[in-house]
Amino acid sequence: MTNPDRARPDWVTPLYQRVLDRVCASPGRTLLDLGCGTGQLCRMAADLGAQVTGIDPDRGEIEHAAALVPEGAFDIGDMLALPYPAAGFDGVVCVQSIMHVANPLTALREAARVAGPGAPVVVTVWGKEQDCDIRELGRALSGLLPRPNARPSGATVPPPLSADGRLERLATLAGLGVAEVGEVVCPFSYPDEDSLLRDLLDSGLGRQAMRVASPATVRRAVVAGLADYRTASGGYRLDNTFRYLVGTPARTAI
Repeated sequence: MTNPDRARPDWVTPLYQRVLDRVCASPGRTLLDLGCGTGQLCRMAADLGAQVTGIDPDRGEIEHAAALVPEGAFDIGDMLALPYPAAGFDGVVCVQSIMHVANPLTALREAARVAGPGAPVVVTVWGKEQDCDIRELGRALSGLLPRPNARPSGATVPPPLSADGRLERLATLAGLGVAEVGEVVCPFSYPDEDSLLRDLLDSGLGRQAMRVASPATVRRAVVAGLADYRTASGGYRLDNTFRYLVGTPARTAI
């Protein structure tokens, strides 16, 4: 059975608060969360009085969200083809999900389509690599991860969405007028080594490494790689920057 009381990690609170402020979450406003996951942001929005709808491709996540926010509406679906009418929401958010879709431009066009006239669309991505201490996890595990498949000769790799101007360009192409671009720094704080390992080994990179190497090997690599982030009290702190964009539909998407 889904546990609706699964705790929201502390680090997301500053990011969620900024997003909900920019999307104007308030009583009676309808809010769509693209890639809603377990519904933690929807819970915060509903507590502010917003009428929330969430969509995610993962059935288990949607079940958890529905249990956590019983007053909300939740659908299993794809943000590249939203099952909602045009201009149906007072605000749309996409928090740390757009990096995981095959076509971010299509996702942004869909967000612009379902946002009402003047409705804010708020999208977040990771900040630049040098502004995110969590990059050290990738470096620590680099020798344990499977080698990526070689790209065909001449193939180009698109820049990350955190690259200067890229998210803004995609939003403009999607028919969004860019109103604001900003950053939020979120500290990932862990009271001890066990809590650090529990969280990081459950990440995508951690799970990949665990499929290749033994748990003890992975744990040693993480502890060694993050030694510089250990605090005087024996815990760990990693400061990570997130970028956000606020746009409004221009109704001239191309």
